[in-house]
Amino acid sequence: MMNKLKYGTYRFIRFWVKLFYPKITVEGLENLPEEPSLVVANHCQMNGPIAGELYFPGDHYIWCAGEMMEARQVPDYAYRDFWSRKPRYIRWFYRILSYVITPLSVSIFNNAHTIPVYRDKRLIITFRETLKRLKEGATVIIFPEHEAPYDHILQDFQSGFVDVARSYYRKTGKCLQFVPMYLAPSLHKMALGKPVAYNPDAPHKEERSRVCQYLMEQISGIARSLPRHKVVPYLNLPKKDYVYNIPEEVVSHEKTCG
Repeated sequence: MMNKLKYGTYRFIRFWVKLFYPKITVEGLENLPEEPSLVVANHCQMNGPIAGELYFPGDHYIWCAGEMMEARQVPDYAYRDFWSRKPRYIRWFYRILSYVITPLSVSIFNNAHTIPVYRDKRLIITFRETLKRLKEGATVIIFPEHEAPYDHILQDFQSGFVDVARSYYRKTGKCLQFVPMYLAPSLHKMALGKPVAYNPDAPHKEERSRVCQYLMEQISGIARSLPRHKVVPYLNLPKKDYVYNIPEEVVSHEKTCG
């Protein structure tokens, strides 16, 4: 009975979120392999998971922080990850809010198409569930940015996700492909780039670096190729601190040269 109630709550919330969240179109679907793949995208704060859940086509699952799926861990994680950079005078409000959203978070993330991501010995659960979904034919979407800068569009990627490809190759004998994706909420679009395949014959440490570098370069390249817009960063910064995909100095230079 409790599970049915939680699922009903999730469906209710999903309905209202989809009703009010801007429709996102997906471009570059021709770049999505026919075989199961890992789609790697900019986190875009909460926009990445929301847009992925609502608008990515086909059977898909999204990596989600395991802390957001367990009631006792939600408040600390949510406050630290979402609101710890808010002005000091208002942080008390967000601290309370982190407790208020706990039951909603547990309901949503345990009933959506998610795979819990752990950073301790339970990481094996993350990989096992990911492999299961891939072998079932689903696409898995991940957002591997962390608090280290890459460029004005992206934070650097944590590279551990590439290990999924090594496990996938051992289980299936197939080379998993990684597809770069850039989300621009202000343009109402997600854009997919050309995939890169894991090479099981190369040293794994080098493959980690190569795959991550390729994906970051491609995602930033997609962002810069789109019409000028403000980039929603991984870090929860005030909107006045958001930067444009094409910096002002580039625009000024192009006008001068043009």
